[in-house]
This record gives sequence, structure tokens and C-alpha cells, in this order.
Amino acid sequence: MNVIDSCLWLEYFEQKEKIFPFEKIIRDKDRLLMPTIIVYEVHKKLLMQASEDAIKVALALLQRGEIITLDFNHAQDAARVSMQYKLPMADSIIYATARHHKATLWTQDKHFRGLPSVKFIEP
Repeated sequence: MNVIDSCLWLEYFEQKEKIFPFEKIIRDKDRLLMPTIIVYEVHKKLLMQASEDAIKVALALLQRGEIITLDFNHAQDAARVSMQYKLPMADSIIYATARHHKATLWTQDKHFRGLPSVKFIEP
């Protein structure tokens, strides 16, 4: 299973016609988990810089993965992860979700560098 962090989604959407090196992972909808906090972060950023048509395409792609909502147990796990790894709230929710589902978290966010089950990609 895979979780693609917001920063990589945004880079993917900005690439347009270029071939994105992680497209295979992004397109593998059967192994893609989509925490709703990532939907929030990506949508907010796209609202600031993309057309309405581009936003619709992006949101349709985000919906292809299994949507993971923040429930009571995930929230508790995220709080523990935040304390353990000194992560901000959104990052702790994303990381706790990936851990809960035994998924690999793909990211360029330096907060995650060196954490277990994280594939950190240099920006």
C-alpha cells in the first residue's frame, strides 16, 4: 500500500505533460490510500493557483485511491506520532494513517526524513 504526500501530488499536477517519475505508484489505485487531510491540503493549494477544470481533474484522480477518514482511533495514533516524532498535526495524521495501514509514505517533506516506512525523495 502507498500514501503519496501532498507535496508529491502537487508536483505531479504541476508537471502536466512531463513524465512524472512516480506516476506508476500514483496510478496504482488498488494500492493507493488517500487520507482526507491530503485531499484538503492539495485542494486548498490548487484553489490558489489552478483553473476550475484542472481542479476537477485533480480531485477525480485523488478519489481513485481508498479514501481514509480521520476517525477516533486514527486521531489518537496521530497524537502519539506527533509527540514521538515531533511532527505537525497534518503530517502526524498522514504518517499515522500510513503506519496504521502498513503503507509506504512517499514524500519530499523534510519532517518525514529518516522515519520508518518513508520513501524520502530529495526535492
